[in-house]
Amino acid sequence: MSDTISSEPEPGLRERKKAATRQALHEAALRLAFEHGPENVTVEAIADEAGVSRRTFSNYFANKEEALFYGDLRRMRLLAGMIREQPAGSSPWQALTAAAEGFYRELGDLDPEWVARSRMVRRHPSLAAAQVQTFTALEREISAEVALRLGAGDPLGVRAQLIAATFLAVLRVSLNVWLEHRPDVYYWDIARDSLADAGSGFE
Repeated sequence: MSDTISSEPEPGLRERKKAATRQALHEAALRLAFEHGPENVTVEAIADEAGVSRRTFSNYFANKEEALFYGDLRRMRLLAGMIREQPAGSSPWQALTAAAEGFYRELGDLDPEWVARSRMVRRHPSLAAAQVQTFTALEREISAEVALRLGAGDPLGVRAQLIAATFLAVLRVSLNVWLEHRPDVYYWDIARDSLADAGSGFE
């Protein structure tokens, strides 16, 4: 799975350097987790692997879990950006589904390293909890986008939060099913059908 999709303007040199450092820490965390198991990885080891100080690590991530899941967070933020770009006349669920389809089709096949890491996450409850936290952060962002489309019809924001939570749950469960049972098919084929079923109550 690539991190190359972006509709954001080209960042300046300072921002590119910061992004490169953050990515280097993320990749170092992944390498060490694969080699030694995530429970045996320390922040100090990640910093050493990336060639930076412990203090530099702390400038980018609060803990090793954040470093491990930075790729997921970045990809999901790109998805949130694609949701914002959907036509104003689309219903919330239509916008979410269309954005997801464009996002996953542009990403193409999920790369083996990403798949291996996802399976690793499932074997470690502490990492699974961190993954849920990552999705929770994105749920708030997506909920805000949905709320804009619902407008005055959802004054307390309950429906927006429900739609966003359901959308992300469908993507997460579809991924789990794909990892466990259907690696022979394209992930989006499972997610698309699941989104269609779940979205029937929101149209």
